Amino acid sequence: MKIALAQIDPTIGAFDENIEVMSSLCHKAMSEGCDLIVFPELAITGYPPRDLLEREDFVQAALDAFDRFVARVRGIAVLCGTITRNTSGVGKALFNSAVLFQDGKVLHVVHKQLLPSYDVFDETRYFRPGPSSKPVDFQGVSLGITICEDIWNEPEFCPFCEIYDKDPVEDLAEKGATLFINISASPFSLGKPGTRERIIRGLAEKYSAPFLYCNVTGGQDCLVFDGGSFGVRPDGRIFAQAVDFSQDLICCETNDFSGPMKPISSCPEEQIFKALVLALRDYTKRCGIKSVTLGLSGGIDSALTAAIAVTALGNQNVFGVLMPSAYTSRESIEDARALADALQIKTVTLPITDIFSSYLDTLQDLFAGREMDVTEENIQARIRGNLLMAISNKFGHMVLSTGNKSEIAVGYCTLYGDMTGGYALISDVPKTMVYKVAEFVNSMNPVIPRRVFTKPPSAELRPDQKDEDDLPPYNVLDGILELYLEERLPPAKIVEKGFARKDVKRVISLIERNEYKRYQAAPGPKVTSKAFCCGRRYPIAHRFRSYSGI
Repeated sequence: MKIALAQIDPTIGAFDENIEVMSSLCHKAMSEGCDLIVFPELAITGYPPRDLLEREDFVQAALDAFDRFVARVRGIAVLCGTITRNTSGVGKALFNSAVLFQDGKVLHVVHKQLLPSYDVFDETRYFRPGPSSKPVDFQGVSLGITICEDIWNEPEFCPFCEIYDKDPVEDLAEKGATLFINISASPFSLGKPGTRERIIRGLAEKYSAPFLYCNVTGGQDCLVFDGGSFGVRPDGRIFAQAVDFSQDLICCETNDFSGPMKPISSCPEEQIFKALVLALRDYTKRCGIKSVTLGLSGGIDSALTAAIAVTALGNQNVFGVLMPSAYTSRESIEDARALADALQIKTVTLPITDIFSSYLDTLQDLFAGREMDVTEENIQARIRGNLLMAISNKFGHMVLSTGNKSEIAVGYCTLYGDMTGGYALISDVPKTMVYKVAEFVNSMNPVIPRRVFTKPPSAELRPDQKDEDDLPPYNVLDGILELYLEERLPPAKIVEKGFARKDVKRVISLIERNEYKRYQAAPGPKVTSKAFCCGRRYPIAHRFRSYSGI
């Protein structure tokens, strides 16, 4: 049997657009001799539709769109993710479903059984868990159909699997399934593509059966979906591979296990770069945004943000703003201009020295007798934020904020200043990884000046300021952040890993003290296993101090 995996990038609520794309791919799969085409989880609605699922008009529009799709496609069988109603009157009103149909007739319906409610997922808010399903006979093959989380029940790979008391894959295998298909909307984070591959290859070997995995791609608010659909032989070897971070269609022959093996990202830096490009491209397209603006400081963060923006949107749609102050070095201005020239983007220079002096004059009497401190530093950052928003309002450019995860974690950023923006593109990229991704960018096209990599990071808000005057070295800071935020280790365990007690205590105290800033930050794409923008839900006001005992 020849089966097409259609790795699409649906837009939430764009029902006609989604089914138009899907119908076109059905014709393409037919032209290549495929018997069945597979679309990802919730392909009709887009994923995740969130509280739109609580709107009856949205639900009915989705159901009507699916009916139009069923009526429209002829000549090929289709397996498609969509919503269906729960008519039992018990539990949530909807199922997350996979529907197999052909020539206008529904052949089989499966409901998602394992509904994740951890990290970025909240599916129990909307869906009722499906009952145990059974294989369906299709052209003499017993298909075992599962939806995303239904395969994430292997304790070796998934720390949350203990919450599930059933195993849909094992159940289908016991009922005679001989070919497994999983439709998915699995968001990207570093390391996750490899984890998915290990799970599915392990399941293929365990049940001596081929597995086909069809994942969605695209960016949706804070989530990025990497696609990377593939087919696995019964011995665990991959025999077909779709590209990552882009739409694709691959045709898998399950008789001789043949199919295309397309290239995917070769390193974490390439994955992050592709994820951020895709996230920005989809976010702006779906929000109707044509162009972006950002401050160019001459530092690594704004350089990487600008390079990604140009790749995603084209240099004609990126506008750079240089806003030097009395503390801005000549080297920073030179590096910002060199970057803009290399990227071929338009820029404007708006010095803030006179504006800053006006602020100080206005506040002189009120601040009399007090030393200059972080207040004056923040005023400069907020002047820059105001100028960027003025440009945004006048010309319609969305402001990209340029703060990285390390800064945002410890509050080394100014609310209503450098945090200003509509999208925080690198907000989940630690500072040490920023440098690595920037090196990857330069390996393709050396647009970031070499000096940007070598000079000490500085906010340049006071004389001779360096980031490490206020923070631990970034390799130390990022090491603590990874252990505390992503691995969720208690502070004492982090100290046991070799980090200085004072550094651990200071970093964690800064994380806790700056929760209020992150609540007001712009959204940004998730690329690590635990991002601030989504999935991490901590109270602002509390008195638990995890570092008090170290």
